[in-house]
Amino acid sequence: MLQFIANRILTMIGMTLVLSFVCFFIIQLPPGDVISAYAAELSASGDSSSTAQVTEMLRQRYGLDQPFFVQYLKWLRNLLVGDLGYSFNLGKPVAEIINSRIGISLLVEIMAVTVLWGIAVPIGIYSAVRRYSVGDMFATVFGFIGLAVPNFLLALLIMYAVFLLTGTAVEGLFSAEYANAPWSLGRILDFLSHVWIPVLVIATGGAAHIIRVLRANLLDELHKPYVVTARAKGMKENRLIMRYPVRVAMIPLVATVGWVLPTVISSSIVTAIVLNLPTLSPILLRSLLSQDMHLAGALILFMGILTLVGTLVSDLLLAWIDPRIRTGMAR
Repeated sequence: MLQFIANRILTMIGMTLVLSFVCFFIIQLPPGDVISAYAAELSASGDSSSTAQVTEMLRQRYGLDQPFFVQYLKWLRNLLVGDLGYSFNLGKPVAEIINSRIGISLLVEIMAVTVLWGIAVPIGIYSAVRRYSVGDMFATVFGFIGLAVPNFLLALLIMYAVFLLTGTAVEGLFSAEYANAPWSLGRILDFLSHVWIPVLVIATGGAAHIIRVLRANLLDELHKPYVVTARAKGMKENRLIMRYPVRVAMIPLVATVGWVLPTVISSSIVTAIVLNLPTLSPILLRSLLSQDMHLAGALILFMGILTLVGTLVSDLLLAWIDPRIRTGMAR
């Protein structure tokens, strides 16, 4: 197991270097850059006399007039020493922008994933064990609705329903008086009174998918010979189901656990905009639209690293659940 982890970490380091090159190449693909966008803003405001001089000075200052590989090596060198660059669009260092939002983004995503799995797994197991019961039919209807309704539309419906019932518009994660206040009991309670909407919206679509997949996988396992044999030996039904078929049915779902980490940045960008959430998702979209190369590159690379880490976590969870994988690792 330790050798497996060490090999994967070494592979992750190499993949991170490849990802950094791909990310930098992608953000350089669109014509122009953030300086060009800034020059267009100056021209639109009527200050066109010194636009060319200002943009040329900025290109030289930030090295945008240099060849592609020179810019990449400079960007990579700065990343290795912790300098993520400067956001031209927001006027702040990239590290400061990410640090200001990564905590709240991670908290919302952890709460959503906890609710998602806490609801989906028990319902999926019940739906398979009590096949064609009223509960199974209800879960099936819920699953189809959750898969069919877009998250942003569900967010709008919930906001409209809350406004009709309470007369207040619920958006963001904090009220105006707590938006920039330090953490306190009042701010925590205000946060909890707002966060349930994005958590419910994000969890609904994912829970519907997990319920359908878990139900289908578990139905395939419940009548296999090893289950029939264990039942014939007198093993209690609840213990039998949880110990064997559920573990096997969870394998495809556990394999996708690693995909959860990148959603800290990319989760439901449209939903985050609709709900006016102070997370990293709207920042990612804004950086791409404005061609803010340092901010966009850092966020995309961060997503790639989180994907690699999440894949390692998925492999370790699979090894814990499935002894066949542990045996393969030990070779």
